[in-house]
Amino acid sequence: MLLGTFLTLATAATAATASGATVIHFQPEGLPLLQAQLGHREVHALTFHPTPAPGHIHVSMNDGRHFTVIYNVSEEARLIALARAGGARYVVATVKRKAAAKPVHHTLRYIAGGIVVVVILVVAAVLLVDRRRKLNEGDKGPPAPPPAPPSGDST
Repeated sequence: MLLGTFLTLATAATAATASGATVIHFQPEGLPLLQAQLGHREVHALTFHPTPAPGHIHVSMNDGRHFTVIYNVSEEARLIALARAGGARYVVATVKRKAAAKPVHHTLRYIAGGIVVVVILVVAAVLLVDRRRKLNEGDKGPPAPPPAPPSGDST
């Protein structure tokens, strides 16, 4: 029963996201027709895309249709004035420029390299000190003669 409920909810969630993601298809249209539609207040919104030349306009109509119109960038100011007069919203899209790449700092590499150098120096110092200690312990002179055995005379 729990599995059935889960599957029902999962199916409903998938259907809800699929229907929410509608794709808008823009049909091509001519500039004179757009100007006439702006004059009749049939246009809901305009999005101007001036680059790359020639520019294009995405047009959303009040009845839900969508068009794309190719225009010369020099006509943009006149078309914006027509959109204002016709009560249509408009947006001029700008190209987002990528931020200049920050210079790559190898801070972690420098820290790791410094740690390696310090470890090498510590190991070398320990080995040097240990070698000198061993050399100094070996220079105590000739070994002492073994003790003489006790003699049997007790006078």
